[in-house]
Amino acid sequence: MKHGADLKARLVARALAEGFVACKICRPWDVPLVPERLQQFLDKGYHGQMGWMAERSHWRADPGALWPEARSVIMLAESYTPQEDPMAVVGCADRGAVSVYARNKDYHDLVKKRLKRLARWLIEQDEAAQVKVFVDTAPVPEKPLGQAAGLGWQGKHTNLVSRDWGNWAFLGSVFTTLDLPVDRAEMDRCGSCTSCLTACPTEAFTAPYQMDARRCISYLTIEHKGPVDPELRSKLGNRIYGCDDCLSACPWNKFAVAASDLRYAARAELEAPKLAELAVLDDAEFRAFFASSPIKRVGRDRFVRNVLYAIGNSELPALRSVAEGLTQDPDPTVADAAQWAVQRLS
Repeated sequence: MKHGADLKARLVARALAEGFVACKICRPWDVPLVPERLQQFLDKGYHGQMGWMAERSHWRADPGALWPEARSVIMLAESYTPQEDPMAVVGCADRGAVSVYARNKDYHDLVKKRLKRLARWLIEQDEAAQVKVFVDTAPVPEKPLGQAAGLGWQGKHTNLVSRDWGNWAFLGSVFTTLDLPVDRAEMDRCGSCTSCLTACPTEAFTAPYQMDARRCISYLTIEHKGPVDPELRSKLGNRIYGCDDCLSACPWNKFAVAASDLRYAARAELEAPKLAELAVLDDAEFRAFFASSPIKRVGRDRFVRNVLYAIGNSELPALRSVAEGLTQDPDPTVADAAQWAVQRLS
């Protein structure tokens, strides 16, 4: 059913009241370049171990195929701008650097609840409306849809950037059968800036707007299973979960908007956690410490592997005994990381 500007205006007002920083609308088919770019990404093997990207590429390349009945996509941005300098802990030898989005509650849960409330409100306005909500876990090309809707543009670091809220934001979407007025797509405003590209510690960007995930620290510390390539381990520094370097370098962050949800503010124990304490967590302790955190999903073994790489990069002989205690760990990847750390600190 077709609706006009009145419903859209009330929808935007409702979204902002829920805590989103922006709400824009596009059509599911407004991303014509996605199939070609996605296929190039997959053909080059840039997705690494993320096999699900190839397996569900037909949906990710064509949002209209995900739900053919949808006529509008409501794209929403929710700010998680850090209160502290996200780079302050990077380089602190005995501490681990956790990406700012993961220093407290899992954003999937928080954003989805807001999206569901907004979707229920939309149904109340028109009982014939059908809706589906998505936050990051479905094969939805959120960033291209965000640009098509006018939320922002995909910067040279491949993340969405906005003149109104920088690039510290989670994206969510509400697909609906309602025919709502659309917004104008945003244009690229990166210009000649390359700050994000040169900030990458592992040189993961093969060109502007192109990233080899196999070299990205976020991929390596979260998605990659098994040992990390020895050539890349030393470049991880003390980053033990995710990486904020390219996001932090973006000049558009001067317009960043404070997060509306205090549950994104960093837990004190995750602002600069001690590597020695994290390394010795067993599975039960890991699960308890990271309950309700997005870090929990990587599991104890992968996380401790990351911590041991950071210990190996610390140049602190005092941490060698911590690594030595894990050289016989039941998980072979953890044991390998511990042996590598011991060698680095010898």
